[in-house]
Amino acid sequence: MFTLFRRRSLAAYVYGHVLNSHKVHTSTAPLLQETGLYGFNHLKTPKGFRRFVEDAIERSNELVTFISGMPSAPEIIGAMDEISDTVCSVIDSAELCRATHPDREFVEEASEASLRINEYIHHLNTNHCLYMAVVKAEQDSHLLNEEAQRVAHHLRLDLEKAGIHLPSEQLDRANQLNMEIVQLCREFNENIINDPGHMDIFPASHIPKKLHHLARPIYRTTSGAFGGSAWSMTNMKEKGFRLPTDPNTLSSILQWVSDAEIRKTAYIQGNSAPLGNLGVLDKLIAARHEFAQSLQKFDIISNALFWMHMQIMGHSSYADLAVHSSMASSPDVVLSFLLEMSEIVRPRADEEFKTIWNFKRERSGQLYGDLEPWDETYFTAIMKSAAYDLDSSVVASFFPLSQCLEGLKVLAESLFGVTFHHIPLAPGESWHPDVIKVALHHPDEGDLGYLYLDLKSRKNKHPVCAHFAIKGGRRLSETDYQLPIVALVCNFLGSKPASLLNHWEVETLFHEFGHALHSLLSRTDYQHFSGTRVVIDFAETPSNLFQYYAWDFRILKTFARHYSTGDVIPEDLVKSMRGAKDMFSGTELQRQIFYALIDQKLFGEEASSMRDTASLVAELKRQHTSWKHVDGTHWHTRFGHLASYGAATCMPNALLQQYGKRFVKRIRSH
Repeated sequence: MFTLFRRRSLAAYVYGHVLNSHKVHTSTAPLLQETGLYGFNHLKTPKGFRRFVEDAIERSNELVTFISGMPSAPEIIGAMDEISDTVCSVIDSAELCRATHPDREFVEEASEASLRINEYIHHLNTNHCLYMAVVKAEQDSHLLNEEAQRVAHHLRLDLEKAGIHLPSEQLDRANQLNMEIVQLCREFNENIINDPGHMDIFPASHIPKKLHHLARPIYRTTSGAFGGSAWSMTNMKEKGFRLPTDPNTLSSILQWVSDAEIRKTAYIQGNSAPLGNLGVLDKLIAARHEFAQSLQKFDIISNALFWMHMQIMGHSSYADLAVHSSMASSPDVVLSFLLEMSEIVRPRADEEFKTIWNFKRERSGQLYGDLEPWDETYFTAIMKSAAYDLDSSVVASFFPLSQCLEGLKVLAESLFGVTFHHIPLAPGESWHPDVIKVALHHPDEGDLGYLYLDLKSRKNKHPVCAHFAIKGGRRLSETDYQLPIVALVCNFLGSKPASLLNHWEVETLFHEFGHALHSLLSRTDYQHFSGTRVVIDFAETPSNLFQYYAWDFRILKTFARHYSTGDVIPEDLVKSMRGAKDMFSGTELQRQIFYALIDQKLFGEEASSMRDTASLVAELKRQHTSWKHVDGTHWHTRFGHLASYGAATCMPNALLQQYGKRFVKRIRSH
């Protein structure tokens, strides 16, 4: 969904509201007087979300009235940015609350607030006075600086993408579809949280001890016999384990459980939940497709005078609408790139598949058995360990969570000359005892922004690793700048002792921290372009680059120390980790291409004639991966990117289109 007042990229949400402003080049310590969530005084109680919405609407209406008077171009753009800042502070604080807050009442009030403010946002996005004011500001571009000119241009395009050009009846339908899309995306994500699936395993001895902390003990009654002059039966209690099959736990089961039948059960159960999302996704695809096509259905002649400034757009699919404003610019470009990459990587992925299959045959002694999807994680882990003498528990021993955070601080200081220091949380500001707050500080410029860290997994927390921007940066005056405030949310299980992270979790932490730095270091006059508010196929670039530091020994040696001995991680171990990472790189690249193709195809031109999503995904897997599809499974119903990205999962890859030939040659050379 495209709207004027809400734009997001995956795992990076950009918001804004003036909690407090700061003088440029100064640092101020927050007061420890009672406040509400994230520093918003409204949010001291769950019902505070209601007043939060009302005040945002009241202030925005005042600004709409001001803009309708057609003031100067700079005043129009400044007021539009303040409206965006005001309403986004509500909706995006609500989204963070819904994803992380343990109090159900807070979550429910945040959900209601999100719906109310979304309805108001659709009202704003179809306000003709606002549109004409933005057109006027863009025409008077000589009165604007370069950034303001870009803001005016993008505001106009966003209004047009919301359907402002449509006749009233069709505009009402577009608004209805937009609200349906919001609600369906919410339902899709809530189902992922509420229905992760589970499996019951008996006896308990079938589950390795290293997974016991993920499981809940359960018992069943069995019949047993005891000796004597005559046999008689008695009831006995047998212990087992119930394990959820959310993505993190499922990955651990598939890696560590040697029993193939248990892995099979876990794979099928985990990739068959949530069942309800099959229907939700069908509705979401239909709504997005109708919305995209509705933008071209109007009588251009009867509207010619009013819309003479407008770039009329027609979109054959939602993918066309979503990709249009990106650097890739067209689904045809994206699909061409993905299909070419799929063809190039196939031989290497097939070779890796045969290598894994042969290893399974040798290890199991089953010369004619098939290689199943639930075998991949288990056997590739063993092969990596054997080839490079790797033990994941040994690797994890060098990555206590607290040390990883110190490493991020060292890296930020060495790259940007900035430091992080802890900030005490005011009463009411936090949503869980695990949350900590830090300030990003520069010796010359003062505090640059604030970061909340909520990194540990817990019940009812959304299973997402993401960067949420609570407030975007923007210039308030010549001397005042609104500092960005963001939250970094992860779901690390953290094995004991010392909350040790697996290295893939370290890589994820670095990736999300890259998003956070992007927001915190950004300095724009308007929050419309603050931080990650860039074209979607560039938004992931800083974070993807940042995660490579998690593999660089020069960086790792500054913080990766054994949790008990304090020894620095050996360089040979890091080399082994990197070697293991590259062992099945063809398979991994093939998987990412498959994910992107799912997103493009589900929201592409075929959407109107699609028979069912499960069949399409199964067909794509057979065509573009080396692995079989398991009938009855529907992994994509827990693929949250389908809701949050919507035809843009491929965007980080699409950036490579600009360097395609060089990249292709490199793949072929390997």
